[in-house]
Amino acid sequence: MNVIDLRSDTVTKPTKEMLETMMLANVGDDVFREDTTVNLLEKHIAKMFNKDMALFFPSGTMANQTAIKLHTQPGDQIICDKYAHIFNYESGGASFNSGVSCNLLDVNNGFFTAKDVENAINPSAYYYSKTSLVEIENTANRRGGSCWDFNEIKKIKAVCTKNNLGFHLDGARLWNALVAKKETTEQYGEVFDTISVCLSKGLGCPIGSVLVGDAKIMENAIRVRKIFGGNMRQAGYLAAAGMYALNNNVERLAQDHEKAKNIADVLSKLSIIKSVEPTETNIVIFELNADVSEDDFVQKLAAKNIHIISMGGNKLRMVTHLDYTDVMHEKVLITLNKIV
Repeated sequence: MNVIDLRSDTVTKPTKEMLETMMLANVGDDVFREDTTVNLLEKHIAKMFNKDMALFFPSGTMANQTAIKLHTQPGDQIICDKYAHIFNYESGGASFNSGVSCNLLDVNNGFFTAKDVENAINPSAYYYSKTSLVEIENTANRRGGSCWDFNEIKKIKAVCTKNNLGFHLDGARLWNALVAKKETTEQYGEVFDTISVCLSKGLGCPIGSVLVGDAKIMENAIRVRKIFGGNMRQAGYLAAAGMYALNNNVERLAQDHEKAKNIADVLSKLSIIKSVEPTETNIVIFELNADVSEDDFVQKLAAKNIHIISMGGNKLRMVTHLDYTDVMHEKVLITLNKIV
C-alpha cells in the first residue's frame, strides 16, 4: 500500500482533472496584470466575499504578512490568540516585516471574546504601543481545527469598529469552517476588513492563497506583495488550479471531517491516550499518557506506512485530506485499534 501521510493537508497532489485544467489555462504576465486566469480567480473570490479586490499570493504566510503591513505602522500592536499562526509559524514576520508586536490572549481555549478584546486594547498614552489590529484564525490549527462562533465574531467586529481597529481573518482553513458550520463567504466578507484564504490545504491545489478586502485597505497590497518578492509572471497555471478547486473540492471537505471524527472516536477509546481534543473539522489533536513514548508511538505507525506529526509535550496531530482514501482510512482505524 502507498504511504498514508496524515501530517498535514498540504501534502496533497493535484488530481488528473486539476492538472488538465492547469495545462489548458490562458496565461499572461501577471506583473503587467495581463494573466487572464489570475484576474478571473481574483475577481471570483472577491465576489464570493462581496469585497472590492482580491490578490493572488504564492503562500498564506505572505498573504497574512501583507495584511498586517496594510493595517499597521511600526510600533503598533496586534491582538491575537497565543497559538496564532501569524505569531508562531511565520518566522517572526510580524516584527521583521512590519515592526509590530503581538498581545497574545490565552482564554477560552483560544476563542477569546469581545470583552477580552476590549480589555486587551492598550491605553492611548504615548508610552504604550498603539493597538491597531485584531486577528483571528478560522479554523484554529493549534486548537484542533475548531471553528469560531460567528456570533462572537460579530461582537468582536463591533469592538473593532468602536475603537477604530482593523479586523483580519487568517482563513487558511476557512473552507473547512464554512462547510462544518454551514456558513457563507458573504457573512465573513461583511465582518472582516481583510481575509486570507488558502487553496493548497483542504482544496488540494499545489500552491496559492488569496487576500481579499475593500479598495481602500487593498490599495497598496500589490506594492507590498512586490516588496515581499511575491510577484509572479505566468501564474495562471496555478490560478487555474484554484478555480478548479473552488468548483469541485469545497463540499467534499465534509468527507475529511467525517474521517477525522472516526479517528478521534477510535483514539478516545484507547487506554494509552490521555485526551482527544474536540474534532470539528479535519484536524485531530490528541495527547498520550505520560508513561507512553511519543517517539515510539510515531515510529509504530511509521512502520505501518502511516505518518503523523508531533506537536511536543506528548501531543500529536493527524490531518485528513483529499488524498486520504477510504482504503487508507480503514487501515488507519484497524492499526490504531491494534497499537496498544
